[in-house]
Amino acid sequence: MTPPAAPSPPAGPWAALDPGRSKCGLVLSDPEGRQIVAAAVLPPEACWQRLQDWRGRPGPEGPEALGRPTGLAGVVVGDGTGSGPWRERLRELGVPVVSEPEAGTTLAARQRYWQLHPPGPLRRLIPPGLRQPPRDWDDVVAQLLLERHLGRTLSRLPGALERA
Repeated sequence: MTPPAAPSPPAGPWAALDPGRSKCGLVLSDPEGRQIVAAAVLPPEACWQRLQDWRGRPGPEGPEALGRPTGLAGVVVGDGTGSGPWRERLRELGVPVVSEPEAGTTLAARQRYWQLHPPGPLRRLIPPGLRQPPRDWDDVVAQLLLERHLGRTLSRLPGALERA
């Protein structure tokens, strides 16, 4: 007898959040959950605003203005320090909120950063274990959380990262 298949996540765009006190990593997948279409490292209030926009609130930065479907299938949030208040707040969006373990994501995200953004010729001279990304990589942590939840690696659209 074969075990029952794990339920697949609801279809539609998923967001993932790496919560922090001063900055948060945030990503949004396409409706098929195959690639990241938006990524950012933002202060908490700007992150909350962006999630509301992605949920489908009318406005100039809503999903429809960016050619994205309106609404979210759900939000994945890291279970690290400070995630409790975020989980409570995320329930206001009216979409499923899934907590995902953050153990090991910082180191994994640093390695994944260099897969998403290959180092230039000079940085390649630095041993991989010593390379530090030139910017905050909280968005990559959020992407890893989403990938864990969906059970697959997601590509990233060129230009998905919002520059602050």
